[in-house]
Amino acid sequence: MVTAIISKKVCLLGDFSVGKTSLIRRFVERTFKEDYLSTVGVTISKKTVEFVSDRQETELMVQLLIWDLAGNTRFKSIVPAYLNGSSGAVIVGDVSRQVTIDHLLNHVQLFVSVNPQACIIVALNKSDLIEPKQLEKLIQSLSLKDYQQVLAVYPTSAKTGLFVDEIFHKLAYGIYKSP
Repeated sequence: MVTAIISKKVCLLGDFSVGKTSLIRRFVERTFKEDYLSTVGVTISKKTVEFVSDRQETELMVQLLIWDLAGNTRFKSIVPAYLNGSSGAVIVGDVSRQVTIDHLLNHVQLFVSVNPQACIIVALNKSDLIEPKQLEKLIQSLSLKDYQQVLAVYPTSAKTGLFVDEIFHKLAYGIYKSP
C-alpha cells in the first residue's frame, strides 16, 4: 500500500465564545477545559487525519493546519487575510446563544467570498446543552442549501466529544475529493 501525505490549511470561524478553541483542543489534544480564554488574532494547531483512498489502494494522510480565528469583532477587518488560501473551514455556532446561529450565514458568505472552491462544515456546538427536539428544529431552520461548499451540518459538543472527530475527518475527506 502506498502512503500519500498532503498538508491543507483549514480555518475555524464563528462568533466569540462558541467553542472554536475547545473543538480544536478536543480534536488535537483529546482534552476539554471549562475555563474560557479568548483567542487573540489567530492560533495554529496541526493534526494528521488518515484514511484509505477509494481511488487506489493508497493510504492518505491529510495534515490539517488548523487556524483558530478570534471571534471578537475587533479583529473582523483582518479575518479575510487569515482566510486566504484555506482549503476548508469549520464554521461554529453555539446552540445556547441564538445570535451566534443567526451569524452562521454571514461567516459562510465571508469564507466563500475569499475561498469559493473550499469545503465547509457547520458545527452547532454545545449541543449537549439543549433538548434533542430543539436541536433538530435548529438544524432544519438553517438556510445553507444555496452553498454547495457546505458538506454537512453537525451537532457537536467539545465537552462530550460528540461528532468532533467526524467534522474534521469529513472536512479532510471533502478537501481531498475536491478538484
